Amino acid sequence: MKYFWNTILLVFLISCSSDSTNRNPYLQEVNFRFEANLNLPLYTNLNTIANPVYIGNSGVGTRGVFVVKSSLDTYYAFEASCPNHAPNNCSTMTIDGINVVCSCEGYTYNLLTGQQLDRPNDGKRYYDLLFYSATQSGNVVIISN
Repeated sequence: MKYFWNTILLVFLISCSSDSTNRNPYLQEVNFRFEANLNLPLYTNLNTIANPVYIGNSGVGTRGVFVVKSSLDTYYAFEASCPNHAPNNCSTMTIDGINVVCSCEGYTYNLLTGQQLDRPNDGKRYYDLLFYSATQSGNVVIISN
């Protein structure tokens, strides 16, 4: 019976993984908090579903954030620096409808899912957009990490 429990414990320990491969090696996890007042002209587009806004204020994310309203009371926020290489002079993405595009490689990402839309099939690891918390409190959207 002792061997049975030792075997069960061993199987349990082997099945646990501390694999950190989900961590994006190109982007640092920065701590910040930003409040976007929906009454201000800069952020009024966030009152409409699927109408993204770029917030490039210093200290907000690595290269800023993209914020989009996805439903009546749900917002998504994503890092504005392309997730598939280190931040550089071409890594800040630009809005193209409901997508964002990295000018370095031309990679396209969807702002409602965060997924890369044109992932190459070359066997390399590619990352989706880095997600930040976005919650609404009255007429303010609070973006934080």
